[in-house]
Amino acid sequence: MNLTSLSLNEKQIKILKIVERELSEDPSHTLEHIIRVFKIAMSIVKTESDVDIEVLKTAILLHDIARLIEDKDNSGKTDHSILGAEMAETILTKLNYPVEKIEKIKNCISSHRYRSNISPQSKEARILFDADKIDLLGAIGIARLYMIAGKYNQKPYSSKPIDVYIRENLINGKVNGRIKEKSKHSPNIEFQTKIVNIPNKLHTLKAKEMAKERIAFMERFFHQLKDDISLD
Repeated sequence: MNLTSLSLNEKQIKILKIVERELSEDPSHTLEHIIRVFKIAMSIVKTESDVDIEVLKTAILLHDIARLIEDKDNSGKTDHSILGAEMAETILTKLNYPVEKIEKIKNCISSHRYRSNISPQSKEARILFDADKIDLLGAIGIARLYMIAGKYNQKPYSSKPIDVYIRENLINGKVNGRIKEKSKHSPNIEFQTKIVNIPNKLHTLKAKEMAKERIAFMERFFHQLKDDISLD
């Protein structure tokens, strides 16, 4: 991995190595995901002003540090964005980051999740949110969905009516509720309940432009997949 292209400082390189150890078992949230989000965010930054690059870069590196812990919690009570912010505080304190920087980074991490009641407030938090969501879209988004599907033994396509599925397998029977049993989920259901709504959640113009083409690609894919597996 070429770290030079990411223009990280010494502390951020140390953080990246810590994160790599934490993410190693999750096929859809590997270090490659972190790097893609990083590059997307840097592309968005070019169209924005007054961005604290140090806060943004550090938050990107740490935003999924608790993802593996959440995935191993079958109770569904762990929120990796909240836990990740706490873990980030511990790491950053040991690296002697200023308190004000730590608080800004924690806010970015705690608000980056799609299924969350915490809205990103700062420009850095909004860019992280957008970049992370763009990596859920397009061809790479489909690839990631099927990595997860394989991990949890999901069907490649579910024909269950979406309202029935939401009522049965999303917490509180709401479209943005956490998933109860991941084996009952599927890539097309994730697309219908979450991904198709992402463009309306984005904050930056650059991200919204990027989302249009990627969402259209996914719509064509799932439409074709439905036709391919139909027995009618």
